[in-house]
Amino acid sequence: MQRMTVEQADPPLAPAAFLILFALATGDKHGYAIMQEARKLSDQTFQIGPATLYTTIQRLLDSDRIREVQGPEHGDSRRKYYRLTGAGKSALTAELARMEAMVKKSKAMRLRLAESS
Repeated sequence: MQRMTVEQADPPLAPAAFLILFALATGDKHGYAIMQEARKLSDQTFQIGPATLYTTIQRLLDSDRIREVQGPEHGDSRRKYYRLTGAGKSALTAELARMEAMVKKSKAMRLRLAESS
C-alpha cells in the first residue's frame, strides 16, 4: 500500500461534507433524503440543516465530488438528485481510511497509557 505524504493528502472533510458523501455512497438521493440518511449514519447525533446542506452540496458540485442527475421517472420533478462521482468516492475512501488510522492510533495510545499506569 502506498503511503500519502502531507502534500498528496487532501485535508480532512468537514463533517457535513463527509456525511453527504457517505449518504450518497448507497445511491442517488435528493436533498431531504440526504439529510435523513446523514442523521441515521451519525446515530442521530448530527443534523444537517437546509442552509448547510445546500451550501455544502454546492461546494461538492463545484469540486466535482458529486453531480446532479435525473431522478426517478415517476418521482417529483422539482427534486434535484445527486450522485457520488469518482472523485467523491476517492475523497470518501480517503476520509474513512484517515479515520480508521486515527482510531487505531487511539487504541494503541490507550494500551500504552494503561501499561504505564
